[in-house]
Amino acid sequence: MENDYIILQAITPSGVKRDAGNKDVAEIKAGPQPVEYKAITTSLSDKAAADTARDPSTLAMSPSMPLQLITPFESSTAAAPASGGVTWNIQSIGADASDFTGENTRIAILDTGIDADHEAFKGVSIVTKNFTDDKEEGDVCGHGTHCAGVIFGRDVAGTRIGIARGVTKALIGKVISPRSTSGALTKGINWAVENGAHIISISLGLDFPAFVQQLEERDMPRNAAISMALEAYRKNLQLFQTQHKYLMANVESNYIQPVILIAATGNESSRPRYTVAVAPPAAAEGILTVGAVKQENDRLIIAPFSNTGATYLAPGVNILSAKAGGGLISKDGTSMAAPHVAGVAALWAGRMISGGKLTRELLIDRLKQEADGNYGLEAPLIKAPAPLKP
Repeated sequence: MENDYIILQAITPSGVKRDAGNKDVAEIKAGPQPVEYKAITTSLSDKAAADTARDPSTLAMSPSMPLQLITPFESSTAAAPASGGVTWNIQSIGADASDFTGENTRIAILDTGIDADHEAFKGVSIVTKNFTDDKEEGDVCGHGTHCAGVIFGRDVAGTRIGIARGVTKALIGKVISPRSTSGALTKGINWAVENGAHIISISLGLDFPAFVQQLEERDMPRNAAISMALEAYRKNLQLFQTQHKYLMANVESNYIQPVILIAATGNESSRPRYTVAVAPPAAAEGILTVGAVKQENDRLIIAPFSNTGATYLAPGVNILSAKAGGGLISKDGTSMAAPHVAGVAALWAGRMISGGKLTRELLIDRLKQEADGNYGLEAPLIKAPAPLKP
């Protein structure tokens, strides 16, 4: 019997790297040895899988698991723009007052695709790639379009929806379809980095129940199916952590541009009855994770659905953004919260690139310093850069 696997395989470095502004540099500077690798998805017999795992070039290996969208909820209450045509979420993080725009920053969104013809994305050079077996290239469900609108969407009908409206280059990887697997996400991350992404936004997770069902449909006893799915879940987490480790080593060696990964924690909690912990890929060490807050009686509280383990909190209820096909739509979810952190990171990165001082450490430090921990919540609220002093 053959099974599907994801393999991170080391290959010979090409000798080309990029600086913070995504320009090729001819010589590799002194520092940690860079490791170039590729992500492979393939079917292997048990023997072939064991041989591959022992191969010295294999950096990590895991069974492929189904991916699931961190499905948002359509808001029961319409998100009314605040005074001046600015949505409440843009205002609550201070993006409307910031002088930064995100210029020079390259954003990647790994999601359901994008409606690139939407008026919110006029003036943005969008590169797309489909990592799924879905022949439909566009954004069928609208999730990726909504996320993109929050990060860098232009004003629509006089309403501000986007945080980093100076972003002019975006990479949109379609990694979600009814049959997509964790291999699509692994390849999408590599593609985004290879194409110069400074910030990668992810709002999806592993579908554990679906994998158990797939194994049972192959005549696997339920207890065995659950056990195998748990092992695959663990291996996938290890693979994402290994991928992130090598990416960061390559950043440190100046082999690739500075890059950070941002992921939603998930919507499986039901507070105050119970909470669910953050799951892969967001659970991988080094990835910035984002939970959701909502407005209630002029204060901010954790959204009932928001999973635990967040690095930052951001608005995730009644978020008005671009609707696939045109116009605007309001949605709830940590999927809506994660793009806020990506947008704020773009504001900082753009300013640092303009000054020739972008590093991953400095970018993460700025996010941490500006975040507001005075709300008494389980993680600080992300905040946009304060206005520059005259």
